[in-house]
Amino acid sequence: MGIPTLIKTLTASGDSSLSFVDGTADVTLDSTYDEYMFVCTDINGSADGSTFFFQGNVAGGSGYNETITSTVFTAYHDEADSAAALTYDTGVDQAQGTAFQHLALVGNGADESIAGILHLFSPASTTYVTHFYTNFNTLAADNYSRNYFVAGYFNLTGAIDEIQFKMSSGNFDGVIQMYGIA
Repeated sequence: MGIPTLIKTLTASGDSSLSFVDGTADVTLDSTYDEYMFVCTDINGSADGSTFFFQGNVAGGSGYNETITSTVFTAYHDEADSAAALTYDTGVDQAQGTAFQHLALVGNGADESIAGILHLFSPASTTYVTHFYTNFNTLAADNYSRNYFVAGYFNLTGAIDEIQFKMSSGNFDGVIQMYGIA
């Protein structure tokens, strides 16, 4: 991995979403870097058991509804040490879907939050699809530690120049930092 350069830090405080849009407020999501990394810290939802999502938007597009093909695996272990497993989550992956992509579940308790990283590759390419992978850990409302592994691609040949993060319901608090990887 190359050297990360911090591009932008956004802080949510009761926000419904956070968006990184190329060309606005010092955000550069273009061909400057081949890889972009979004570091999410202390993401806590207002609605108990909500899901943290992301989606992209193609240059000149609207609606954060780009076509995604993805796969999701989850490793989990509960605090009572009574359940642990590694599972393929067929209900939250996408096969040419246009929904926001599932990243992790979270509770709204003071000790419940999400931390993780989204890697996005060559979003400015107009020749190849834009690949991504994530690794998020969470303490969810049911007192399980879950580690989510999500990988996939935006199935389009237009440049992705906007990324948005949001919850399935309610608002959220937390910090998301965008880095370019040289």
